[in-house]
Amino acid sequence: MNQQIIECVPNFSEGRDMAVINQITAEIERTKGVKLLDVDPGEATNRTVVTFVGSPEPVLEAAFRAVKKAAELIDMRQHSGAHPRMGATDVCPLIPVSGITLEECATLARKLAERIATELRVPCYCYEAAAFTPERRNLAVCRQGEYEGLAERVNTEGEKPDFGARVFDEGVARTGCTAVGARDFLIAVNYNLNTTSTRRANAIAFDVREKGRPKREGGSPVGKPLKDEQGNTIMLPGTLKGTKAIGWFIDEYGIAQVSMNITDINTTPLHVAFDEVCRAAQARGIRVTGTEIVGLIPKRTLIDAGKYFLEKQQRSTGIPETDIINIAIHSMGLDDLKPFNPREKVIEYLLEDAERTGKRLIDLTVDEFANETSRESPAPGGGTISAYMGMLAASLGTMVANLSSHKAGWDNEWHKFSQWADQGQAIMAELRHLVDEDTDAFNLIMNAFGMPKNTDEEKAARTAAIQDATLYATEVPLRTMKASYRAFDICRAMVQDGNPNSVTDAGVGTLAARAAVLGAGLNVKINAASLNDRSVADKLVAEANELIEKAKQAEEEIMQLIKL
Repeated sequence: MNQQIIECVPNFSEGRDMAVINQITAEIERTKGVKLLDVDPGEATNRTVVTFVGSPEPVLEAAFRAVKKAAELIDMRQHSGAHPRMGATDVCPLIPVSGITLEECATLARKLAERIATELRVPCYCYEAAAFTPERRNLAVCRQGEYEGLAERVNTEGEKPDFGARVFDEGVARTGCTAVGARDFLIAVNYNLNTTSTRRANAIAFDVREKGRPKREGGSPVGKPLKDEQGNTIMLPGTLKGTKAIGWFIDEYGIAQVSMNITDINTTPLHVAFDEVCRAAQARGIRVTGTEIVGLIPKRTLIDAGKYFLEKQQRSTGIPETDIINIAIHSMGLDDLKPFNPREKVIEYLLEDAERTGKRLIDLTVDEFANETSRESPAPGGGTISAYMGMLAASLGTMVANLSSHKAGWDNEWHKFSQWADQGQAIMAELRHLVDEDTDAFNLIMNAFGMPKNTDEEKAARTAAIQDATLYATEVPLRTMKASYRAFDICRAMVQDGNPNSVTDAGVGTLAARAAVLGAGLNVKINAASLNDRSVADKLVAEANELIEKAKQAEEEIMQLIKL
């Protein structure tokens, strides 16, 4: 399931007193649904950069709590440091990681800014994607004059904060102002070169970075930089938009690197930057030997890269996620200098591992899964097995698609079969989640039945909880039915057009899809029978019955196509 995940990177104007810093980060850590990833204090800047991730609402809550604690503990009248600043919480950007757009993050940032200004009485400017005016997209414009300039700005027309503008009173004097914004994810990456020359690494960096290099007299690399009529240096742009880069030498590794920040990963994804740095290096007689990711990255960065390199090889992209990520790792040499563990470098995996409280059913071995099902506990039961059957149906169809895409003599057909395999992986991903969700739904019903029922209020709350849980437990197998039914399309296509040597595999997938739809349908009906709202129950059962009939018909049609 594509969960919405955002990153928040607030900067607090305290980098020396760990007691204060720890109290602020404790507010983040005690907020359920977020994971604190990094705390980076700086003594010279007297500033701490904090990074945490999670679902939107928990992240907003954690950010608010941290801003509140910073406002209580940090007195800007006593602050000094090397970095520009204007508030106890100086900046608080929201960054889309997965399942959410930059525009949606901008809306959330404005919501957060308004809450901070209203409840904490800390004036807020909105910057970058959350800015209300083009000028305020630039953080430097919002922070102009820094803290010392706020007394004049906070109540001056055209200079006022977007939220919480008022006279520079004692409260504002203590907390200063906060800039709340939304920006794209930034990837910090170093490309390893088979040279020790910083000058050559710099030349490659200038070839590719958006800013490029100065235009010089006579086109000579040592010629005098040319100026325009305003006296500004004329630049020859590089080839990669949304990137900044320099060359340097790393003593630890004994090599030169091109060090790059990709500030717009939608315009220039990691794999595109990698290929372009390789091209520029090769033009100068140098080879890129690998890539070093600095910090964390969104999962889509590796998925997109893996699929890109598979497509260049004319190979199917409809393979398991772990295989795609391995292709990305090896293609870009992410393990060139040291082992690269996606579970430690990918934000979604870190969050997933942090939230996991026990072993999921889907993580069990085949033997463990069967044994767990066979025990005297009522869950996992038929609904879970139906979801797993549907997953197996889709996986068999996907297997035939992948075999067909690599069949000798069928090279021109690889993309068609890759698309079918992609569909199969999407169905498998949905049903993989439903394997555990069906058991979770059953447990919700059991928990509701265990609620107290001593008073009329408790009885009413218990009844409502039972009905809500029962409705959920009816909707989950219905989703299993719908997802499993989509597996017929892949199995049918593979029986008709796929590798003829694997036609029976697609046939088994068809039978598994039928079992999944009919099995999940039984769960829909038995749970719907306990719903008090009969109109809702009848509608759900009608949907289930329609899918059952369609599944029977699809199975019969596909099996007739298999000539044995």
